[in-house]
Amino acid sequence: MSVLMNLSTVISVLNVAVLLTLLVIYIKIYIKSRAVFTIGLMFFTVMLMLHNLIAVYAYLAMAPLYPDDLLPYFVAIHIAELVGIVALLRITL
Repeated sequence: MSVLMNLSTVISVLNVAVLLTLLVIYIKIYIKSRAVFTIGLMFFTVMLMLHNLIAVYAYLAMAPLYPDDLLPYFVAIHIAELVGIVALLRITL
């Protein structure tokens, strides 16, 4: 597996870790407030987590099928997502 594919995989795993942190926070908020908006945030978080878990599986299972020209874009997409969810985590805290 190439370096960029490994980097995409690592960043996706980091995304899942940050999303799990957000999910725990949102669950705690929901338990305290019963706000319906928080359910939407939890759903959004779970969907992003599912996206990243599928991406990690695809990178590990189908790495030879991805052309090398696409790999920098995968890294950029996952970095952009990581920056976005870290910003969301920062705002949430």
